[in-house]
Amino acid sequence: MPTKPIPDIVVGRLPVYLRALSFLAAEGVQTTSSQDLGKRLGISAAQIRKDLSHFGEFGKQGTGYNVNFLREQIRRILKVDREWSIALIGIGDLGRALAHYGGFVDRGFRIVALFDVDPAKIGQRIGELEIMGMDKLAEVVRGRSIQVAMIAVPAAQAHQVAEQCFSVGIKSILNYAPITLQAPEGALVQHTDPVTHLQRMTYYL
Repeated sequence: MPTKPIPDIVVGRLPVYLRALSFLAAEGVQTTSSQDLGKRLGISAAQIRKDLSHFGEFGKQGTGYNVNFLREQIRRILKVDREWSIALIGIGDLGRALAHYGGFVDRGFRIVALFDVDPAKIGQRIGELEIMGMDKLAEVVRGRSIQVAMIAVPAAQAHQVAEQCFSVGIKSILNYAPITLQAPEGALVQHTDPVTHLQRMTYYL
């Protein structure tokens, strides 16, 4: 693993490379090149080689990359060669959709706990999981060694929920609320707001 900090923009491209390599593996492709990956992803071959060079040498000039080997190496770098337990907080329409989504598990993540503040929802089940009240958060997070949470609550509640998460040991939050949250030192927040992406797109229309 690298000894000096890696630019976040580089880390952000690794999951894109991993997804492309997973598609190639599913197609039965055994070897690929930075040129081929670049064409698939709209990223220059030179950029791909530079990004990967931060973490070591994974291919040979003239022969390219072994798809399965490079895929497993990126999984290891991103630490998704294991399964991460996730707490999902906010079981409205979006939260329910996330709880039902089947694409997390084969990418290294499993939702293991559901939380909401609405008494009418507490006790309901989604699949094998029961929706719990926020008063159970600390107990469940510590008991199940959860380090990652997804927040799908209204913007007005997001700051309080995030602070509660960090206070009980959550290290990373994926925030779906349309508001920017700050993380304390040693923790991380990633924001995903479809509206901001749509607004970025419409600029070009």
